[in-house]
Amino acid sequence: MTITRADIEEAHARIAPHIRRTPLLNAPGAFGHDGPVSLKLEFLQHAGSFKTRGAFNTLLSKPIPAAGVAAASGGNHGAAVAYAARRLGVAARIFVPEISSPAKIAVIRSHGAEVAIGGARYADAQDACDRYVAESGALRVHPFAAESTMTGQGTVGLEWEQDGPALDTVLVAVGGGGLIGGIASWWADRVKVVGVEPEGSRALHAALQAGRPVDVEVDSVAADSLGARNTGDLVHDICSRTVDHVALVADEAIRDAQRVLWRDYRIAAEPGGGAALAALISGAYKPRAGERIGILLCGANVELVRLAELTH
Repeated sequence: MTITRADIEEAHARIAPHIRRTPLLNAPGAFGHDGPVSLKLEFLQHAGSFKTRGAFNTLLSKPIPAAGVAAASGGNHGAAVAYAARRLGVAARIFVPEISSPAKIAVIRSHGAEVAIGGARYADAQDACDRYVAESGALRVHPFAAESTMTGQGTVGLEWEQDGPALDTVLVAVGGGGLIGGIASWWADRVKVVGVEPEGSRALHAALQAGRPVDVEVDSVAADSLGARNTGDLVHDICSRTVDHVALVADEAIRDAQRVLWRDYRIAAEPGGGAALAALISGAYKPRAGERIGILLCGANVELVRLAELTH
């Protein structure tokens, strides 16, 4: 399957009245790099992450059954689906794993959705969601392995290209791969798109190495947002053709990125939201001199107590 630029343009026209066109922050010579750096501040999106784009695209492009919608989520996707459902007057039930942060669960509930604990890990919550969908007839809104989700996420790239400077390379954090699959579909053959995953949660890295989706163990500080166990066939198919490679970062590098974002920019990023920057500041991605780098800051649903512990 291929997601085209025309598909993403249509999705953007569909969701534009419901989302924020998030700003860019240009930071030349920042983070130890001698070239221009463009930060896409997607953590300013409704519900605190890019996920709102895919949620609205799905709900606006598919018939909604009487039972409403359901989703499994480590937190951000659930918050996005809950927000979109409330805006559109649709009932939503969100299944979360026990590892989800209280901050993210609170955001989901604040948008009026019903929250159900679906097991210890994300995969368990997805299984519980799938059973509920089969029993109730609710529309399943998948966080990454769905065309409507990926196309909606690809609108990040459209805005970035229209609003910002020309780029050579974009660094994108990867959980299940829906975000990077959409962005890489927009920039295919134009801009190098590099995925960034925690060393302890590397579903896309493993899939690209194996040539097929494979299950991985998940153990990372960013597991509640970058904790997919398997990319699935759709994400692997698209990313194997459009993503240059995946850089792996240690949990401590992710924490360092959170510290830098708070110290220098007063940006409160969750671990997953800072992972792409971690690749640059840790050297997991080494740009050439003068390379024009884009970094996606994708999520801000962080527990402030934990951020305070990191930054003091």
